[in-house]
Amino acid sequence: MHDARIDALARQLVRYSTSLKKGEKVLIDLHDVPESIGLALIREVRAKGGLPFIKLHQGRLTREMMRGAEDGQYEIIARHLLAEMKDMDAYIAIRGGNNIAENSDVPADRMRLAMKHMRPVLDHRVKKTKWCVLRWPSSSMAQQAGMSTEAFEKFYFDVCLLDYKALVPSMNALKKLMDKTERVEVTGPGTDLRFSIKSINSIVCGGNYNIPDGEVFTAPVRNSVEGHISYNAPTIYQGIPFDSIRLEFSQGKIVKAEAGSNTAALNKILDSDEGARYIGEFALGFHPTIREPMRDILFDEKIAGSFHFTPGQAYDEADNGNRSQVHWDMVNIQRKDWGGGEIWFDGKLIRKDGIFLAKALEKLNG
Repeated sequence: MHDARIDALARQLVRYSTSLKKGEKVLIDLHDVPESIGLALIREVRAKGGLPFIKLHQGRLTREMMRGAEDGQYEIIARHLLAEMKDMDAYIAIRGGNNIAENSDVPADRMRLAMKHMRPVLDHRVKKTKWCVLRWPSSSMAQQAGMSTEAFEKFYFDVCLLDYKALVPSMNALKKLMDKTERVEVTGPGTDLRFSIKSINSIVCGGNYNIPDGEVFTAPVRNSVEGHISYNAPTIYQGIPFDSIRLEFSQGKIVKAEAGSNTAALNKILDSDEGARYIGEFALGFHPTIREPMRDILFDEKIAGSFHFTPGQAYDEADNGNRSQVHWDMVNIQRKDWGGGEIWFDGKLIRKDGIFLAKALEKLNG
């Protein structure tokens, strides 16, 4: 039996997230997902008068390719992918898979090689197309979330089909506040951070790029970060799970990084290049339905009452000049049930224990 929620999701991605227009070309990039979502997207693109293009991926094949990646090989692959991307007006990626650690045994040097060549493709997609990326629900995601498969599917569609447009006025109010802020202080259990966001643009994320969505982000002035942070949400990067990451900063640089038994792996990633030890993004998350981490960053970075503080590449829209092949969104949850915490803008308390205090921001509290 066909699930009408899939059609609703396709409509949202095509008509709202990418705002597809007649005659526009869209690349539908499907990674280990059922054909039903691909069919729904193709039909919805055509209904809007667009031209759908399809690309299919299998996680185990991608892993095997990267395990033996060669420089000349990935140069050719990236050249062809970039040419394809340059022909597109829009890009929709649905990423599934039953094993979040599928790439955990890809050698780090091969992973870096592949990512180096793929960076121009990613940059063009982000800068030059209307794009939207989302995960697809699976039994492994349900297991990560500690939910039954049926309950997780309901959660997934509730999250993805949120009325993002209704939150935009409050998101814009938060953006206005961040745009005029110079000094930020963040405190909480194991966390005492100070940095500047002066003259760096802030960006509203209201369902146009990532689904699920629900954040406003900027970046710290590159050399301004001082103090330390203890991330309380688990994370995964390059297929490796990490818990309880702690970072210390001096003049913007991560000078000490710990993650228990994975400390060596953490530092290896942070040593990928110079920019990996500087912060490229600071964001406040507030999706009302996402409450707990599930080691899937598209969900976790939007958790209600959270913020993320991201080592690596800055976005062009909120650019502090940091460049890196790494962009690792690490999340700290500040709701009372996670230990609480405070965020101050220019000496004024803005959010306490995950709750925004200003009336103009109340809708972001869920």
